[in-house]
Amino acid sequence: MIRLLKKIFLILFFAQLVYIILLKFIDAPITVTQIASILQGDGFNRTHVKMHEISKEAKLAVIASEDQLFPDHSGFDFKNIQKALAYNKKKPGRVRGASTISQQVAKNIFLWQGRSWIRKGLEVYFTFMIEFIWGKTRILEVYLNEAEMGKGIFGIEAASKKYFKHSASKLSRSEAAMIAASLPNPARFTVKPLSPFVSRKYPWVMRQMNNLQGDPDIKNIISD
Repeated sequence: MIRLLKKIFLILFFAQLVYIILLKFIDAPITVTQIASILQGDGFNRTHVKMHEISKEAKLAVIASEDQLFPDHSGFDFKNIQKALAYNKKKPGRVRGASTISQQVAKNIFLWQGRSWIRKGLEVYFTFMIEFIWGKTRILEVYLNEAEMGKGIFGIEAASKKYFKHSASKLSRSEAAMIAASLPNPARFTVKPLSPFVSRKYPWVMRQMNNLQGDPDIKNIISD
């Protein structure tokens, strides 16, 4: 029995490793979150695009809004995690997240939504693996193609066409900032109609974009 379990474990381990390597080069298939969107009646609208087909404004906006240390960390922002833990301890009725873009990709592609310790442990593992195997540019590309950006809307191309009637390659700075501002909860913080939260936050995102646009590490990632 133990030998059988070891064999199954090894098969599963090598299968997921091959899958991670494949996703460095090919588009991800439908995810658990996207299947849930279909089952809940929210639909599934996604169009994969390559990194060069996405405006630099969109790439910069999500970094400015979601993870300003993205080029510098190894998948985890430990200072932000400590702040989130302290906040959640003081206010247990509210939950403040501290996920990096890398962690969000690991969760969106390989896992399910939730806050169990098992899921968080797996998230740590997959975050480490994609940082090691994919690299920052590929992680950002997958994020921009898979992140939920509205009810049933996944990825920057689908969001751009839904909200602004043109492709992601033509997103302006303000348009990209609006989409990025909705990302904490895109089903609730809507771009069209413009929710009060997005209306307040997107000017802040634009200011952060102005501050970050000259950073050489960020320029290197978003120039691809």
